[in-house]
Amino acid sequence: MHRFNEADAGAAEEALLACCGSHRWALRLTAHRPYPDIESLLAAASEASYDLRPADLAEALADESWMPQPLLGMRAPGSQAAHTALRAAHAAYEARFGHVFVVCLEGVPPEEMLDTVLSSIRTRLANDPDEERLIAADELRRIALTRLEHLVATHSEAGAH
Repeated sequence: MHRFNEADAGAAEEALLACCGSHRWALRLTAHRPYPDIESLLAAASEASYDLRPADLAEALADESWMPQPLLGMRAPGSQAAHTALRAAHAAYEARFGHVFVVCLEGVPPEEMLDTVLSSIRTRLANDPDEERLIAADELRRIALTRLEHLVATHSEAGAH
């Protein structure tokens, strides 16, 4: 926590943008430093996520779309047919909602990821756009909190050595 709290504003903002691609979210968390502990930082991050405006959410979702990672679930073990179905589901989702599919997979075992992602996409394709925007925002919030927790833990461990 100390390294995050003491980092210059630009470095803190860049680190936060790796957790959630909304500049408004990152600026807000940077401006409210120092945080006494990780729980306070996560609470502030969660609150800032709930306050994202539609443009902020669109910015964060667009950031997820260019991140250098395979389609969600594509690294998970599974048959070629399942991976083909997953690619088609991702494409259908993006065509319907205009942004990438996001779901927090924290705690999901690797062997269940492909099925979890495919099932989630198929279920969420039935949502209306407003309902899906709320679900995507909450999933993005959960992802950002997980990334932030890992970021602070990694920096704390690096500073301890």
